[in-house]
Amino acid sequence: MSEAKLWEFQGGIHPPERKELSNRTPIQRVPLPARLILPLGQHIGTPAEPIVTVGERVLKGQPIATASGRVSAPLHAPTSGTVSFIGMQPYPHVSGLLAPAIVIDSDGLDEWTALEPCADHRSLEPAILLERIRQAGISGLGGAGFPTAVKLTARPQRKIHTLIVNGAECEPYITADDRLMRERAAELIIGIDILVQLIEPEQVLIGIEDNKPEAVAAVRAALGERSFGLRVLPTKYPSGGERQLIEILTGRQVPSGGLPADIGMLCQNVGTCVAIHDTVLLGRPLISRIVTLTGEALARPMNVEALLGTPVGELLAFAGLDEARMDRLIMGGPMMGFTLSSLDVPLIKTANCLLAPTRSELPPPPPALPCIRCGACADVCPASLLPQQLHFFALGREHEQLRAYNLFDCIECGACAYVCPSSLPLVQYYRVAKAEIRELEQKRHKAGHSRLRFELRQERLRKSEEQKEAERRARVEKAARARAVQAESSSVPHQETSLASRPTGLSEHQKKLKIEASMTQVALKKAEKQLAVHPTAELEAQVAELRAAAEAARKALEATTPAAPSAGNDTALKKAKIELAMRRTELKKAEKASADDSELAHLREALADAERALHAAEEASDRPAPQLVRIDKRPVDEKLRALKTELAFARADLRKLERDETIDPPVLESARTRLAEAERRLAGYQSE
Repeated sequence: MSEAKLWEFQGGIHPPERKELSNRTPIQRVPLPARLILPLGQHIGTPAEPIVTVGERVLKGQPIATASGRVSAPLHAPTSGTVSFIGMQPYPHVSGLLAPAIVIDSDGLDEWTALEPCADHRSLEPAILLERIRQAGISGLGGAGFPTAVKLTARPQRKIHTLIVNGAECEPYITADDRLMRERAAELIIGIDILVQLIEPEQVLIGIEDNKPEAVAAVRAALGERSFGLRVLPTKYPSGGERQLIEILTGRQVPSGGLPADIGMLCQNVGTCVAIHDTVLLGRPLISRIVTLTGEALARPMNVEALLGTPVGELLAFAGLDEARMDRLIMGGPMMGFTLSSLDVPLIKTANCLLAPTRSELPPPPPALPCIRCGACADVCPASLLPQQLHFFALGREHEQLRAYNLFDCIECGACAYVCPSSLPLVQYYRVAKAEIRELEQKRHKAGHSRLRFELRQERLRKSEEQKEAERRARVEKAARARAVQAESSSVPHQETSLASRPTGLSEHQKKLKIEASMTQVALKKAEKQLAVHPTAELEAQVAELRAAAEAARKALEATTPAAPSAGNDTALKKAKIELAMRRTELKKAEKASADDSELAHLREALADAERALHAAEEASDRPAPQLVRIDKRPVDEKLRALKTELAFARADLRKLERDETIDPPVLESARTRLAEAERRLAGYQSE
């Protein structure tokens, strides 16, 4: 633990610390609340999913929500009680909007579930240690809230050579980590030992600001013979930022848009290390945290260990809140915290401070004035950005320029706004711009996903149409082959007879007579019209001649046209057919009704008479007698019918699934397999 070189990071400020308000008393325990509100999203990433139901009794430490994705963390019951509600509840966010949560009504027993403590963490495999951390729901307790198990495996292909433990706690007013290091230094060091066992770094560096001498002494005493490097940093805000702390301790900078793991480093907060100790050695999940209650509106500023889900109003009441003096309530510190709209919001994993200042203590900023381009913001920016340019780009919504000027490297520390002589709320501009860019990226991603889905659907429809067209061509070819076989099986004399039996058209002479008769009729009608308008003797003679010519043409045409069958013969033929159908129907009904033999004989005789009458009518009508063909119908094959029915259903189900865009590929593949199996079984049966 020899003295080592420390580096400087660019920028930084020295605001009033005001830590003496809350760091003078030990950590207190608050009374057990009657109701706990546990939001499902208490970390960066996907919110957890409930695994309990309303009315279910839960025990302290029992899982009540499971991680729903890779970047997610489970949630546990902070005390025993009954789940009274699952739904939208107040949430600590600057928007004041509600969020999904699980509400537990405490039964006052504080009864633990079965735990799995481990006396010696060195006996556990790294994979088991990592799984314990994951199942305990531990996320970063320094404020960011990234799931710890995910952070430990963020870059498995890169070797982590340096583990950095962050005890700087640089933000004014906050003393939660200070009191934790003073009172639980031994557990902190064991938590670091577990991390060393997991990632096997070459060196461990612990950074603590020099305004915490008691914490430095406690950690130094707990280190013993370990080779961990304890570094005491000069007090400057924001030295507790991850990138800034890495630069102070190692002199290296995290590349823009990158992670500490990209340069072989991993940072963990001291509170996270203690939570790892409690999980591995005691078997306890993350159900509470140390939180600073401070501000001049409190009668007794202090640090408390509070259960997650405790309404912040109850915590402030425990510290003696005077609501008449409180100007506003801030979750976090005065630099990076945000104002809460209600005292009903619950405590969550990332809440390290509740600040209740008076108006004189933290007066509201004066009205913003135009930027005077003084450059003070660039001088104090710890990320080496150009806040002035980012401000103008954010006003103009020039997103490409904001990206080019590395907006997302901004840690939103508020140093630029702190020194701005125009009182510009620069951090708020940056937050809005980041949100707009993220929203546009999400829209682009959704649009790309929709385009991909559309293209896949079009491809499915194309394949479906190709398949239908192939089936149609196959049916046409099959029908053509059937017609060809039928034509070959027909006899040639029969074909000739059929052709000869067809009636021929009119002869040339008949056509000529028909045309002459038509022309004569037309001339006659025209002359009759003229005669009706101008009756003269000459026209009367002409009409008489045309009538005689038309009559002669008609007689000549009738003489060459064969006589058609008489209507009386056709009527007799129709009656005979109807009579035969009636006699056949009567006989079938009698056979189905099991009539007497005498009645059946009488009906059969009547049917025979009707057939003879039909034959006589056909001969009298001068029409060729129909050729009677007797066809023996095959009996119904029930198995064949069932196989064809199954094939039809399988084909219909497959077409229905193919039209559904949201259907899962395994379901579609199963339907295709079913259709293929139905076709195979039908073909096999027909070939037997």
